[in-house]
Amino acid sequence: MTTQLTPSAFEPRGKRPPPDRQPRMRLWAVRHAALMERLYRRFEAAIVALSPLFALIGYARLERPVAALEAGVKGFLFDCRMCGDCVLSKTGMSCPMNCPKGLRNGPCGGVRADGHCEVYPDMDCVWVKAYEGSLAMQGGRGIAEVLPPLNHARKGSSTWLNLARERTKADA
Repeated sequence: MTTQLTPSAFEPRGKRPPPDRQPRMRLWAVRHAALMERLYRRFEAAIVALSPLFALIGYARLERPVAALEAGVKGFLFDCRMCGDCVLSKTGMSCPMNCPKGLRNGPCGGVRADGHCEVYPDMDCVWVKAYEGSLAMQGGRGIAEVLPPLNHARKGSSTWLNLARERTKADA
């Protein structure tokens, strides 16, 4: 009798993109990483400035609608997976959660010579695109920073609200 391993042991961690879908906006965001970085910094400043209003309304009350808005906007622009711990500003505007292996600190050893993914040969490696995007960014050296592990408790939550909360605590 042979024991079967769980199928999840062999499945990639990230969602497989549909075969007929080209990630045009995600690739556009990476190609225009310098512009996206400027917009991202301004938006971040606005979110932090609104944190007193968020606190007045209540973060818990805002979580669902803001997370839904964030999922729509960032999903369209970056194929965001709503990890709750966004690192786009450090990864050349390429979301590392699109990596089928779920790697947050660089590519695996299986990146193909043409820059495509080891798991899905028809997909560009997320980390190759992250490096290309980081070259255009002012803060592009952030890609060399070792990122902390993903906090899975935040999955599905709004990074925008998390950012406002954390910056408000840091300023206090």
